[in-house]
Amino acid sequence: MEEITAETFQIEDKAELIDQMMTKYGQEILQLAYSYVNSKEVAEDLTQDIFLKCYNSLHTFKGKSKLRTWLWQIAINHCKDYLKSWYKKNVIDPKTENVFDKGQNDNVEQTVIQKDEDDKLVMEIMKLPVKYREVIYLFYFEELTIKELATLIGNNQNTIKTRLKRSKELLKKKLEDNLNGR
Repeated sequence: MEEITAETFQIEDKAELIDQMMTKYGQEILQLAYSYVNSKEVAEDLTQDIFLKCYNSLHTFKGKSKLRTWLWQIAINHCKDYLKSWYKKNVIDPKTENVFDKGQNDNVEQTVIQKDEDDKLVMEIMKLPVKYREVIYLFYFEELTIKELATLIGNNQNTIKTRLKRSKELLKKKLEDNLNGR
């Protein structure tokens, strides 16, 4: 599928454009939302809300950034708003599930071991505070650069680097503690 550009906004029907955006970026936005809320069901609801918000805000897109960056900024802000909301704090009890499916290996035993290690890593990432979890997810899973992260999150690059370093330190300590039975 070709890149959706600012010109597309003026040429095509809004519903068709949102449909293209959902097809192209839906899974990424779902995984991003999951990285914040740690619940597949809530992430699915948030993803729908995010695309609805994008549909209603298409007129605000000026083409100064990539569409993906604009969409992600809306998604990040929406997820952060959700985490601060009364509803999340008082009604929702998120379940831990893994939506990051890895490819199959030829060796079944190795696949099982790798999946177990991946699950443990994801569980530990999901236990991190949001400010550390978001940089880990966006940097390693979505492969954004430090500069892109700084723009999306609204912090300077040094803060992002510090958070990445601190996130890795926290993860390393938690994983070592798990190995030592603590």
